[in-house]
Amino acid sequence: MTSELCLSIDLGSGGPKIGLVTLEGEIIANEVHSVTTHFTEDGGATQDANEWWRIIVEATKRLLATVENSSTNVRAIAVTGMYASTVPVDANGNPTGPCVTWLDVRGGRYTREAIGGWFQGYNPRKILPFVRKTGGAPSTAGADPIGQILSIMRDMPEVAAATCWYMEPIDFLTMRFTGVATATHASRLVMWMTDNRKLDNYSYDAQLLALVGLDEKFLPPLQAFGSVVGTLSDAVASELGLAKDVVVVSAIPDLHAAAIGAGATANYETHLALSTTSWISCPVPKKKTDINHNIAAVPGLSNDSYVVIDNQETGAKSLEWLRNVMAGSGERMSFDEMTALAATSPPGSHGVRFTPWLAGERSPIDNKNIRAGFTNLSITTASADLVRSVLEGVAANSAWLFGYIEKFAGRALTPIRLLGGGAQSSLWCQIYADTLDREVRQIDQPLLAQLRGAALLASVALGRHSLSEVPAPSATTFHPSPDGGPSMRERVEDIKSLYERDKTWSRRHVKAR
Repeated sequence: MTSELCLSIDLGSGGPKIGLVTLEGEIIANEVHSVTTHFTEDGGATQDANEWWRIIVEATKRLLATVENSSTNVRAIAVTGMYASTVPVDANGNPTGPCVTWLDVRGGRYTREAIGGWFQGYNPRKILPFVRKTGGAPSTAGADPIGQILSIMRDMPEVAAATCWYMEPIDFLTMRFTGVATATHASRLVMWMTDNRKLDNYSYDAQLLALVGLDEKFLPPLQAFGSVVGTLSDAVASELGLAKDVVVVSAIPDLHAAAIGAGATANYETHLALSTTSWISCPVPKKKTDINHNIAAVPGLSNDSYVVIDNQETGAKSLEWLRNVMAGSGERMSFDEMTALAATSPPGSHGVRFTPWLAGERSPIDNKNIRAGFTNLSITTASADLVRSVLEGVAANSAWLFGYIEKFAGRALTPIRLLGGGAQSSLWCQIYADTLDREVRQIDQPLLAQLRGAALLASVALGRHSLSEVPAPSATTFHPSPDGGPSMRERVEDIKSLYERDKTWSRRHVKAR
């Protein structure tokens, strides 16, 4: 091994992926790990940030020992992963409490106290400055850093007293590598505390901080997207066996890493992530907001660009959920076995419908109470129909959002680059092509797209490439089929009708969490 390498970290909601990736985007070796999310009856959803770090350190040591000469060829470290979560840390970057994840809604009451009101749950006078400056606003459900920080400060006084910084998970990991507390407009995008009309203004907005009662001293300093934070700390360099001059690049959300890793870096080049959650995104030239459908253009891949942000709370997680349910206390099928089983059911799943709102929904409708379900089951319904209906239901939900994304972009978007764990299934890719009625490109190694994207950004930071020149991955193309297309597009209308049917029941009977 003689190529320059990046140690890439992708901290997903389900756990970290760690990889050695060349600065040309070739993944040499990687490990994928899972972690546990701890749920509580009052709406809590936390993870152990120290567990992430232990896994990353141990995996890195194994990878470096496996790939010959890799220790001397690592030139950079780059971190990407989940956002809208909060790790409280002390001045040295050590966690003072658990990571409060994006699924945690305990802080909702404090956000509502600060900016809640009659207009779609908000006080219009207080929400307008957020939308005008940032493109969005803190969630009244509390499922973002404002609700999380307010909850820690008011309900966890011992944690708050020991805390110096409230950090996104990716910024926390960057600090563990360097000892430097930092953030960017992008890494803090769903905190909604920066004036995103001026991406070269590296400060938090005093008016917005005052509206929620937060002191800027608890927020890490901002710097440019894709810039170098520093080099490895002496302690980490020694522990990993890496040189002290290895640079660490500012952390980026998985949204941005996915765009780079999929080769979708130019305006309107579109990718769709089929991961634990799901989203549809593309770079766009200006800041814009669709407040009715939770779509916004937020700080993008450079200091003069934006990317579309939206989120569907349950993507490929739906298949994992069904896998566990079908296994009961017995052995679980592999995902390949499940999709092979689904292929034995025809398009339309013999009429079975599945709505994938296992954790509520955010885009194109914001409803933390709505829940998933199967519809139109019969005595002849087979397990193959259930599995296929899950694949089709997730795709139909994406297509519902996709209509609003195209309106937001002001044009038809094609092709769609598909990535994430779910995109490993050729059947699911074809279902997406049929449902979206668009050409779909299944990128190579879709599960590891963000590892590739983070490494390519490090390559840009080191001057090896410009952003417009980063290598795009190879891909397999799927076209809408005459057999599956009409049936799948009918599913899109079905899912809208099922939402209208179920939303009242869910509001009465489901406790949001």
